[in-house]
Amino acid sequence: MEDVYNLIQERNSYETIPFLPIHASNFFLSNLADALQTRCESLEKQYYLEQQQLLVEAHQIEEAAQDHGTNTNDNDPSTASSSENTRLRVEVAQLHSGLKEKIKKELHSTADMEARQALDSLQEEKLAQEITISSLKMELERSNEITTHLQTELENAKSLTRLSEKQFDGLKDAIRQLQVENEEKTTLNERLVENAVAEKEKMAEQFNSMNDMVEKLQKEISMLRSYNKKSEKGWFRLPNSQKESKSTTAAKGTSADDTAAAQARKWGAFGAVLPSKPLYTIKAHREDASCVMYDGTNLNLVATSSSDATVRVWDTSNGQLQATFSGGGSLPMTGVDMSGGLVTCCGADKTCRVWQYKTKRLIHQLAGHSQKITCVKLFPGEKNIVTGSADRSIRIWDISRHIYTQTTTFRHSSTANCSDVFVETQPVVTGHLDGGVRFWDVRSGDRVLDIPTLHEGGVTSVQWKPGSSHQVLTCGRDSTMKIIDVRTQSVVKTFRNSALRILSNNARCSFSPDAAGKYVACGGGDNGDVFIFDVATADLKKRLSSAHQSGVVGLAWGKGGTNGQQIATVDKSGVLVLWA
Repeated sequence: MEDVYNLIQERNSYETIPFLPIHASNFFLSNLADALQTRCESLEKQYYLEQQQLLVEAHQIEEAAQDHGTNTNDNDPSTASSSENTRLRVEVAQLHSGLKEKIKKELHSTADMEARQALDSLQEEKLAQEITISSLKMELERSNEITTHLQTELENAKSLTRLSEKQFDGLKDAIRQLQVENEEKTTLNERLVENAVAEKEKMAEQFNSMNDMVEKLQKEISMLRSYNKKSEKGWFRLPNSQKESKSTTAAKGTSADDTAAAQARKWGAFGAVLPSKPLYTIKAHREDASCVMYDGTNLNLVATSSSDATVRVWDTSNGQLQATFSGGGSLPMTGVDMSGGLVTCCGADKTCRVWQYKTKRLIHQLAGHSQKITCVKLFPGEKNIVTGSADRSIRIWDISRHIYTQTTTFRHSSTANCSDVFVETQPVVTGHLDGGVRFWDVRSGDRVLDIPTLHEGGVTSVQWKPGSSHQVLTCGRDSTMKIIDVRTQSVVKTFRNSALRILSNNARCSFSPDAAGKYVACGGGDNGDVFIFDVATADLKKRLSSAHQSGVVGLAWGKGGTNGQQIATVDKSGVLVLWA
């Protein structure tokens, strides 16, 4: 409608301009007619005045003639007076007629000249107006064509508008139906998820009960075998059995003493040990590894996760495989943690799984995230788990009971790549894809601190400093590590090296396990080297190379258990290196 209005305004401007000279000529002719009227009135007035003057002169001449006649009568009254009167009348009549002719000629000559000029100007104006009228007619025809075209377009627009309104109404109905279907499918999906979780829990319970039954049956079988052996040998060998039991008890006592002595030799109690060479190099997984973590209860165990959908536990004293856990079909495992006899992992199947290491039983499947889970961490005490996901949520799970519960959910606008927990009462710290670090209060569910844009490209690792509740180590895609002070919200140390490159979103760094956190370490994402920095000076203390043939994606620095082995790394080709 605005286009139609603009076209009508344009047409009015085209039609108005040609009438401007007509209006000007009309105004000129009106002024000319007024001037001629004024001129005519002035000439009539002059004519009237001259006529009055002639009458006065004629009257004076008559009086003079009468006076002259009277004087003549005194001499020759009859002849002289009559002839003089006649002559004077003739002269007055001639003067009167001459004056009339003169006035008429003057009036006619002036009027003819002005009329002729006015006629010429009128003819010129008429010619110009005819030209203007012809152009206006052409413009009018064109305007009529434009108007007809605009009317046609207006009708088409109206018909299109009606069609669009019908289509819009149809789309609204379709959207309503889709919304109803979406709600129904969402409800169905939630019900299916609940059913699937219930079925998984039921299957896990059945699997656990079957494992218990197998263990009982195995015990019964071993007991029956021993009973058969004793039946064959007879009961008279009971004293020897007592001796054997005594010797067994003595052996156990000796073993307990050795274990106590070994535990007294834990390296973590004395501080960090800088490695110098690879102790064991193990092809841990068929595909690329994603994470490595030591057992948090200081056992000689380390767990690895991989894209081959498995989690494996290794003995750090001999490099032997101790257990393999699988789940999620063929989807990759993205994170792992181990502590207190529990092994937990997360993956791209949106599920976090918890196994009991001793029995190899699956005890929990934590379902609730809508996209892949990117990180997992056990709380101290192994009663709670924190998970971060690509759905931009961070969830706290209570696994202290037979059936897990989700207690708290934190939400943010960026994916959490990593998380760490110091103690139960301290906030959970998370590193995000947007380069920021956030701190969350577990009890209230609130975000208590936000340090944005700490690393360019995203944060890949966060760790509380051992023995400190106010310093956090971070690693980022900008190939730097930083120590931040939570109290001042500032960076107190920055570690970088020209050869150190961070190329993965789950690349991990770590403090040394001594109480002072004297060193920090990180793996190179392209060259496979391990970089160890001195915290006090931020200088490179040691660089370990030649063990990995591809980029390091995971690093863990544990307390060492009973054998003192403290640093483990995994790379993109699935190789695990235990350093000594």
